[in-house]
Amino acid sequence: MDIYLDANATTPVLPQAREAALAAMAEDFGNPSSIHGTGLKARALMDGVRDRARRVLGAEGGRLLFVSGATEGIQTAVLSALLALRDRVDRPALLLYGATEHKAVPEALQHWQALLGLNMQLLAIPVTRDGRHDLDWLRAHAPRAGLVCTMAANNETGVISDLDGIADALAGSQALWMVDGVQALGKLPLALTRRRIHYAPFSGHKLYAPKGIGLLYVRDGAPFTPLLAGGGQEGASRAGTENMSGIAALGAVLSALEDGRTFADAATLTGLRDQLAAALRDAFPSLVFNAPPALCLPTTLNFSVPGVSSRQLLDLFDAAELRVSGGSACSAAAARPSEVLTAMGLPAWQAASAVRLSFGPATDPAFIAEACARIRGCGQALRDSGQPVAGLTRFVVDGACCYALADTASRRAVVIDPLPELTERLSRWLGSQQLTLAAVLDTHSHGDHASSAAALWAAVGQAPGDVDALGWPHAAAALALGERSITRLALPGHTQDSTAYLLHDATGLRHTFVGDTVLPGALGRSDFPQSAPLSYAGSLQRLAQAVGLHGLLLPGHDEAGALATTLAVECAAQPLLAAALAGRLDAVGLAQAKAQLEQDLAPTRYQTLACGARVEPDRPADAVELSAPALRALFAAHPGLRLVDVREPYEQCLGLRPALPGSCVVEAVPLGGLPDALSRWLALPAGTPVVFFCRSGNRSAQAARALRRLGCVQAWSLAGGLALWPRAPASARDAALAI
Repeated sequence: MDIYLDANATTPVLPQAREAALAAMAEDFGNPSSIHGTGLKARALMDGVRDRARRVLGAEGGRLLFVSGATEGIQTAVLSALLALRDRVDRPALLLYGATEHKAVPEALQHWQALLGLNMQLLAIPVTRDGRHDLDWLRAHAPRAGLVCTMAANNETGVISDLDGIADALAGSQALWMVDGVQALGKLPLALTRRRIHYAPFSGHKLYAPKGIGLLYVRDGAPFTPLLAGGGQEGASRAGTENMSGIAALGAVLSALEDGRTFADAATLTGLRDQLAAALRDAFPSLVFNAPPALCLPTTLNFSVPGVSSRQLLDLFDAAELRVSGGSACSAAAARPSEVLTAMGLPAWQAASAVRLSFGPATDPAFIAEACARIRGCGQALRDSGQPVAGLTRFVVDGACCYALADTASRRAVVIDPLPELTERLSRWLGSQQLTLAAVLDTHSHGDHASSAAALWAAVGQAPGDVDALGWPHAAAALALGERSITRLALPGHTQDSTAYLLHDATGLRHTFVGDTVLPGALGRSDFPQSAPLSYAGSLQRLAQAVGLHGLLLPGHDEAGALATTLAVECAAQPLLAAALAGRLDAVGLAQAKAQLEQDLAPTRYQTLACGARVEPDRPADAVELSAPALRALFAAHPGLRLVDVREPYEQCLGLRPALPGSCVVEAVPLGGLPDALSRWLALPAGTPVVFFCRSGNRSAQAARALRRLGCVQAWSLAGGLALWPRAPASARDAALAI
């Protein structure tokens, strides 16, 4: 059973709202603009809902329009205000909006100002550490403002705005004031008429109504221009035949707000939130809440866990069928730190690892009790997943790769190409694995930052010993790591000191860590002051002699998610590399050709320094997705198929797993461990399918494409992951999912 804790994004439809919508479609289906009996019934229904909304919102006067949702309401309000400001002789200079506002507001301000040809200054109202508007700043700027946009309560943190304080700060200003009331509906008394609010948009789907229905309040005397012109509906204020089923459903929700039974009061909701907060503290003792609960909606918690990313937490909760989010649902795909928390002045790690948990006012105690039990289970799963693991783990930050080699027998580890963003995480990881550092190695000196090796040594409380500038022990010809060993190979070119590290085991050479010498689709650039461009060709030839054309190379940067590469794969993609290895291009020729490629290199998509000029042509991504029926068919044709679970260990122990016939080999290899397993799958008999799966299909698709690039044409990903897999009966929540 899903435990849905993302109510600030959307809510399920209240049963009585569903019934009202269906009744409107089946019985009260008339057009409220028609003058016959059926139309008059629809008109009466609509007028009754509007009257109910006025009571709930404290909007005795003014216009109250039915719109499609908050975005349309915001657009209408902004257009109305800006048109009025455009026509003023004494046009104010400023447009102000809260720094933590939903992005629909600044986007609307920019959009309409550009279309109307205005040249007003757009400024964000700063917020204090508690997430509330800086009223002193607002008071100072209010006299020059034409429109001020704030929210009643923040969608990410739940912080409740001091609306009366804002009104006081605007005293004496002629500014129009829009208040985004989306998160306040049903949770806060707004008293719209009593306050000097000119515009207030609302969205039904945030409070148990369907999507596609909302409200816009416009104060008497406030400028108004219809966004939609046409048939004159809504008193010529909003054209288009009214969404009667949505209006009827919204009316049922408003009735529930008035009945005093359906929705819990603030004290009860606060108690439920406190239970969730206690469960979170039990699960993650180092957790910090990102906003003061006393200033927040009683239905919202926003928190961060030191050393655990937002993505890790989301995957962990989702595996336990706890549906939460990392912030605004509208920005969920962007995978960047919360702009709301950044505006509040929180440290970067907090803004990047924040998770929002929110529930609706119709939530019952049994639901919260189950949520608390699962949250505590998530914390235990995360702790249990810290058991010692051997082998190679890859970490990636904005395309830069760091590798950790662990040997549980000797309790020693080696880290290659440490990244400053990973220092805390790596130190925690080493501590949880009870490992000591044998070495921290860089593959080259860096042109844009100092190595974080010293910080990592300090974080684990060890000293590096007698090592060179790249971290290699002066007295060592090789580094022993249990049954594995590491040797090094000088590869000047990208930098004078560029070095590859060769990992050997009992079978021979296993992996080669090449830094930025050879990247997927690129050669490392050689235009830095510390580069050695004339040495590059010779280094590539030495690398080929040492590892061969098919030895697995692990790069220092992997923006495309290739995981690993080989010289054979790169020769097919990079003509310069192929020519240099074949002797068709000498040292001078390669240096000159590279210099041409590296002129004016743009930053990466992460806005970091590009370490190589990508020459691999862009092409459509391979179609690697398999539907559930297609997977069954593939298994029937290939009983020896390999199925690989690329979820993290904590997800695997919490989540459901497909049940497969005994002849199917199932492996559990988290995404960070895939480079260590690639050689196994590449050595399978030709034609053996390897099918990856994860929670959503994103990680498994990356793994399948990476294996395809290395030559395994039968690499696949389960489309949609387990999220779209046919569900087991509800009575068997932990039962396996059968093919």
